[in-house]
Amino acid sequence: MAVELNHTIVPAHNPQASAQFPAGILGLPAGPPVAHFTPVTLANGVSLDFDRYDHVDEHHYAFQLSDEESEAAFGRIRDSGITYYPGPACRQPGQAYASKNGRRGTYFRDPNGHLMEILTPISGEPA
Repeated sequence: MAVELNHTIVPAHNPQASAQFPAGILGLPAGPPVAHFTPVTLANGVSLDFDRYDHVDEHHYAFQLSDEESEAAFGRIRDSGITYYPGPACRQPGQAYASKNGRRGTYFRDPNGHLMEILTPISGEPA
């Protein structure tokens, strides 16, 4: 059997509300709570399991989307008034990035301070 990532825990002050944030941006449903986790399952079967923590250390979560999915997600970010940036240092608000290899994306923070990123595949790679 090939090794695959199955899930990761995402620390959150409010798991249900926190799961709704990326789910809404990505156009995915947040699952019903399972025990104390609220999952968001991605297309490759990996789930982000949001769990309640009093103290939340910031983490980085990057989501690769097709060009069409990326445009839709970026539109939801803009329409929601979420501040977005071209780099992880979160400078130059209101800008996205485009690399020489054809990858495009943007960074933004979720309500817990986690750094989220949406990005497209490198030109010629499948999404």
